[in-house]
Amino acid sequence: MALEIERKFLVLDDSYKHEAFSKSRIRQGYICSERGRTVRIRIRDSRAYITIKGPSLDGGLSRYEFEQEIPLDDAEQLLTLCEPGIIDKTRWLVKSGSHTFEIDEFHGDNAPLVMAEVEMKSASEMPLMPHFIGTEVTGDRRYYNSQLRRHPYSRW
Repeated sequence: MALEIERKFLVLDDSYKHEAFSKSRIRQGYICSERGRTVRIRIRDSRAYITIKGPSLDGGLSRYEFEQEIPLDDAEQLLTLCEPGIIDKTRWLVKSGSHTFEIDEFHGDNAPLVMAEVEMKSASEMPLMPHFIGTEVTGDRRYYNSQLRRHPYSRW
């Protein structure tokens, strides 16, 4: 298993769209979203994945993650088995220094939420923050995709 170390931030404006080198549409659902473990099905454009994540460590900064690509048809079927509430978002990728920020623009019940994530090699790493980065929400469970599925941003 790999250790995922990431920080999450709210995004101040849509200037990231002009700086992005890539974008893709993501739909994802959760077969299991218990505290401390999640099993996620994700379709990203025409590719699909199953992801298993362990409990959050270091105040939400890191956790174990296993991800495997699966056939698209299987993912479509597995989405029908997921807990209620599908996450729908566009992911934009923006380079900043040696890091790539993933900016998620949420659709549906989670619009107009826009969040950025950056993965790091260690918890002490300090990425160069792009100008559109706002308040840090690392560890705030309300902003976990598994929670947004249950308690959409538009209903806060």
